[in-house]
Amino acid sequence: MWGDTQHPTPNTRHKMYRIISGQWKAKRISAPKNFTVRPTTDFAKEALFSILENRYRIDFASISVLDLFAGIGSLSLEFASRACQDITAIEMNVKHAAFINSTAAELDMSLQVSVQRADVYDYLKKNRNRKTFDLIVADPPFDTDDKKYQELLSLILNNNYLKEDGIFVLEHQSRNLLQHPNLLDTRKYGNVSFSFFKANEPASETAEITAE
Repeated sequence: MWGDTQHPTPNTRHKMYRIISGQWKAKRISAPKNFTVRPTTDFAKEALFSILENRYRIDFASISVLDLFAGIGSLSLEFASRACQDITAIEMNVKHAAFINSTAAELDMSLQVSVQRADVYDYLKKNRNRKTFDLIVADPPFDTDDKKYQELLSLILNNNYLKEDGIFVLEHQSRNLLQHPNLLDTRKYGNVSFSFFKANEPASETAEITAE
């Protein structure tokens, strides 16, 4: 589950993932053995996409996605397989970013997935108010502390990255109980949890008139 900053655990054998559904359903993707990554498990990923489809009624073919701490592309390529045409993947590790690019090219997904090598926090600070997304997913390193989680939430929710009806999904250790006014729900799958956040409420007309 490691994204940008790698802190491998003794068990780093899970370097393979499976595309769950769509054009490349059941396709297995294997990363080089020297990659210290642990992609989101197939079980957790299948559960996540089921929630997005059934609870939030997301039509993958018509949305824009921002994948933060993209790792080796487990989520980005899953979105692409499900016909999503507008995926931006942010990954700091040069080898991991190159792996996403090469795998996307191999699966004819290059036009769907734009990979940018950058530190996630720097990217979010430098690209405020440029593009809004229907869905943002983030899988920070598991040793991320609450302060950094809150910084990530603030950068995303306070800088117009989410569309008005957009959803932000944050993957984290289940022992981290995240609190935020925009929190909609948290789903636990063993030691992994997904927390779902809504966009900030738009400024009211009254507030805008007062400001003028």
